[in-house]
Amino acid sequence: MSDTDNSSASPVGAIGHITVPIPQDGFGEVLVAVRGGSEAYAAWAEQPIGKHIRVLVTECISARSVIVEPLPL
Repeated sequence: MSDTDNSSASPVGAIGHITVPIPQDGFGEVLVAVRGGSEAYAAWAEQPIGKHIRVLVTECISARSVIVEPLPL
């Protein structure tokens, strides 16, 4: 039952922007527009991503953590 609720609230596929830079081997923070508002998530990426870069959420690894990749310019 809660699986359906989680999938409808999933940030996967949403576009956000980095508010705390993501270092090479760590996490930062991304602000994502979801459910009519904005929510902050811990963000991980395969490469470092600087502050204010627009990203796409590609995977949700926990309720408050996501994997992102930069959007092409």
